[in-house]
Amino acid sequence: MCGIVGYVGFRSAVEFLVPGLKRMEYRGYDSAGVATLTGWGDFSLAKTVGRIDRLQERVIQESVTGTIGIGHTRWATHGPPTESNAHPHIGGNNLVLLAHNGVIENYQFWKERLASEGFDFQSATDTEVIAHLIARQWHRRADIDTSVDPHARALAAVQSAIAKLRGTYGLVVMFTELPDLIIVARLGSPIVIGVGDGEHFVASDPSPLVGHASKIVYLSDHQIALVTAENLRILHRDYGAIEPSVSALEIDSNDVELSGYPHYMLKEIFEQPESLENAMRGRLCEDNATAVFGGLNLSPQQLRHINRIILTACGTSFHAGLVAEYLIEEFARIPVEVEYASELRYRNPPVNQGTLLFAISQSGETADTLAALREMKRKGHPTLGICNVVGSTLAQEADGGVFLHAGPEIGVASTKAYTSQCITLSMLALYFGRLHHIGYDSGRRIIDAMHQLPDAVRTALKTNDEARRIAGKYCHAENLLYLGRQYNYPTALEGALKLKEISYIHAEGYPAAEMKHGPIALVDASTPSVFIMPQGSVYDKVMSNLEEIKARGGPVIAVVAEGDKRVRNLADDVIYIPHVDDFLQPIVSIVPLQLLAYHIAVLRGCDVDKPRNLAKSVTVE
Repeated sequence: MCGIVGYVGFRSAVEFLVPGLKRMEYRGYDSAGVATLTGWGDFSLAKTVGRIDRLQERVIQESVTGTIGIGHTRWATHGPPTESNAHPHIGGNNLVLLAHNGVIENYQFWKERLASEGFDFQSATDTEVIAHLIARQWHRRADIDTSVDPHARALAAVQSAIAKLRGTYGLVVMFTELPDLIIVARLGSPIVIGVGDGEHFVASDPSPLVGHASKIVYLSDHQIALVTAENLRILHRDYGAIEPSVSALEIDSNDVELSGYPHYMLKEIFEQPESLENAMRGRLCEDNATAVFGGLNLSPQQLRHINRIILTACGTSFHAGLVAEYLIEEFARIPVEVEYASELRYRNPPVNQGTLLFAISQSGETADTLAALREMKRKGHPTLGICNVVGSTLAQEADGGVFLHAGPEIGVASTKAYTSQCITLSMLALYFGRLHHIGYDSGRRIIDAMHQLPDAVRTALKTNDEARRIAGKYCHAENLLYLGRQYNYPTALEGALKLKEISYIHAEGYPAAEMKHGPIALVDASTPSVFIMPQGSVYDKVMSNLEEIKARGGPVIAVVAEGDKRVRNLADDVIYIPHVDDFLQPIVSIVPLQLLAYHIAVLRGCDVDKPRNLAKSVTVE
């Protein structure tokens, strides 16, 4: 949630700040702002409610200039979306300019104390407290030693202020009396720094840096960076000055541009064959009929002693975990539990020795998922992460894990990251299965099926026109039911979630047989039911459930395997997908449901890539 950018160098700062914020629109926001320093004691500030395009107009109106600046997109937490609540905030009589991601839990205490000391608050945010607190500490430092280097004084002020905070933060701070310096700090909210030639860039994630910097530094928790045009200095709260760990920025411009598609979501749906290939590349070993992972940091001998697996996640990632539950229990015969991270973090379940936790998060920054992982680590259990973002908090804090290699996913509604999670979890199921239960020949058959998957998804993408036609038929419906069994029960949940997220139509997913136990009361002529029912072990059972819906006058959309003639005589609309093994059906069958949700949202005039109230990376509780 929210997005931070910063720049210090030789060019106009707003030339990076505004496009940088636009590249992070997917994070979710309702207001935005930029601030630049224009000389000693002088600054420019432009803030607005709404989209970045309005901010761009305001920047021109306010003549915002300067070669150093910060910017922010805000997703409202403390106080409504207003210009006064938008970032950057000002602290200490125009001394400090600051933008912040995260939540400060003890802000009310400090707000009351600072107000009693004469600090004037202009907003309802927790962030303004930080700006005033830093200004307070700056002046207190001057009282101690007036000869101290100004940069050191600024550093001490920031360090002293954040030591008093309880909560999470990603901070960019400027002092109007230091028009060459940005201070960056992180605890629980991501910050990256791009290294250029005579310039540095700051952002919440790497996407704004594409085309500007080829090298990147991922800031870790409890680290502070002093950033000038020529220098980057990093300190750790406990260890003092440390050498920056510089990595190559492995994203190109095609990854963050629309490339001719009308929306990022549609682009990312059509990227799935390639993202699946990337997830599998180098990880399937035919010689040993198993999967190979380089980052688990647990030996096969250690993993042989795992007798229980907990998968924890939120939203779409939770649905991928449900798919994995079926996979791992079938392939490896290991008991699996899938837990909502927001629930697991506050529960105290009995967790025996020999339990392994997998935390699943596209961004690697999901607050609830990280909290659940940390709780399990405190109890001494091994933790592994499955995420898409190198350098993310999850990647840093888990004992090991697997990257998806899906490339940047910019649309808020996850598509290619979901299918990459499913195939990655499928490979992990194969790996555990070969340790415990699956023979060589079965392992080879599973690998052969996986190799054919990208082409099956390419064929499934040809349902786009049919999905658009069906969308036109049902785009005015107010309720939809999604029904599947076994491996395709999670598909029903995920299909319903996609529709809810981007079209704002109420939709629910159920195991098809559960319709008789209550939800069938909702069925009428205006409530379509989407059945996910490729040929498989429960096909006949799902067919019976479909007939129950038709008997009560409910319209039926069926997603079936090619060549299925039986459904055609019953369903109102049929979408044909390639036949694949049962365990891969969730990856293929979700494709037409993604397309159906997309086209319904477009026909309803919704903002597909930036749905209301949602954010790509949920970093608050």
